[in-house]
Amino acid sequence: MGWQDFYRRRDALDAVVEQGELRTSEAFPSEGELLLALHHRWARRLAARVELAELSDGDRVDAIGAAWRRTAEDNASLRALLDRHADGEVLRPLVEAEHRMLARAAGLTEAGDSPAEEASIGAAFLALQRSAPEPVRRNPVERLLRRLVPSA
Repeated sequence: MGWQDFYRRRDALDAVVEQGELRTSEAFPSEGELLLALHHRWARRLAARVELAELSDGDRVDAIGAAWRRTAEDNASLRALLDRHADGEVLRPLVEAEHRMLARAAGLTEAGDSPAEEASIGAAFLALQRSAPEPVRRNPVERLLRRLVPSA
């Protein structure tokens, strides 16, 4: 794929996300291809945030949950499109892989867990993230004090 193809595909994905509905095009002649490309865009953005969250010193579950919520908030139209098609044949395996990744990153699974167990745990974790109330934002001084005094 050359640069022209890259930009054509990027622009087609941007248009689909902006319109909020799947529309095939010359760049993506099938709905399956389009869904795969949209999920790839989401997965790259989520993976970047999850990797950063794994480096944080705080609670891994909270950090990974916050990373998912921030990514979903920043990409609300993309997330809505994927959610509408998550149960379909094309996305189901990718959604399960995402659930496994989230469960592992949050430290909720162990080495001996089967892929089905990891996916189930990740799905439950994600359901909690979707239903969680917006976290209370603390002022910077309070956050600093909480870091300095672990028991606070």
